[in-house]
Amino acid sequence: MRTVKFFTLAFVSLTIFSFFINFALSQNPEWINFTAGNYVGAIAVEGNYIWVGTSGGLVKIDRTTGNMTFYNRANSGLPSNWVWSIAIDGQGNKWIGTGGGGLAKFDGVNWTVYNTGNSGLPDNDVNAIAIDGQGNKWIGTGWIGIYGGGLAKFDGARWTVYNTSNSGLPSNDVLAIAIDGQGNKWIGTGGGLAKFDGVNWTVYNTSNSGLPSDVVSAIAIDGQGNKWIGTLEGLAKFDGARWTVYNTSNSGLPNNDVVAIAIDGQGNKWIGTNGGLAKFDGVRWAVYKTSNSSLPDNDVRAIVIDGQGNKWIGTYKGGLAKFDGKKWTVYNTSNSGLPSDVVTSIAIDGQGNKWIGTGGGLAVYRKGGVILMLKDIRMR
Repeated sequence: MRTVKFFTLAFVSLTIFSFFINFALSQNPEWINFTAGNYVGAIAVEGNYIWVGTSGGLVKIDRTTGNMTFYNRANSGLPSNWVWSIAIDGQGNKWIGTGGGGLAKFDGVNWTVYNTGNSGLPDNDVNAIAIDGQGNKWIGTGWIGIYGGGLAKFDGARWTVYNTSNSGLPSNDVLAIAIDGQGNKWIGTGGGLAKFDGVNWTVYNTSNSGLPSDVVSAIAIDGQGNKWIGTLEGLAKFDGARWTVYNTSNSGLPNNDVVAIAIDGQGNKWIGTNGGLAKFDGVRWAVYKTSNSSLPDNDVRAIVIDGQGNKWIGTYKGGLAKFDGKKWTVYNTSNSGLPSDVVTSIAIDGQGNKWIGTGGGLAVYRKGGVILMLKDIRMR
């Protein structure tokens, strides 16, 4: 994302929401709105629960009942109402990154807050969280244009901080973290890409590699272990030895500002940019823009692929689009239950419900009817 995260909003009462949801569930609608008015920054799916980070706090939604629980600074241990990132570990603990309040751990009952004053967390703006195979939490701080404190590793007891002064981290603004099959951490920053194997750092930037820009905001790893790296100046593929750069001059990439990357079951890369959507099969490019397709806006912010191979594409001003490879279906505030045409995040649960985070709240959609309650699941 290129926008600075600045949120303002007050919660509507849980009682009103509960009444609305219980009524809506009885009708089995295709759309349900949950957090009207909130900017949604993060969505995590955990079995029967959906965890939603918003501009007004954290929301837990029970998919079996439709009940919601709101957590904010006033009624819980959440240290800030600006929730930017959520990760869930193998024990079911929720790790919640906030804007200005640091990191929170929530086990369902107890809250533990880590900030610069009481822990080794290097900065209170937590933008990215990744959990490795050993359960270590890797925490990225900062944002584009906002100075961060670097990267932190937390094993549950000890903190290790990596920054530009004590490690090979090229910038203290950590924008993206991905972990490959060998356990290497690939860290996108405002000053280049870093690979960290736990001992050694390897830094890739515009001076020593094929990386087209030092601002790395998206990383995806395909089935062959290739890293696909989205930057401000194009897309890069790195196979561990060779770099291949794709930009508007040498490929079908519609815009050099790459914001989102998703890889489908056939290995096709779906690339969201500020100037349209591209599909790349490794040889051929297909470009989708408002001028040649039904894509509702050229600024693509989120891409998720469902079990049937449909692409769900969130745009900055045009709403949500579904693309099955031939047919487009567009959902916006005029023709659907989408609360805002600014789509920031998308997640799909095990029942095929699409959870859509927007600039105006959270919505859930499923063609044929949203499945939330146990009786609905049994009937189907």
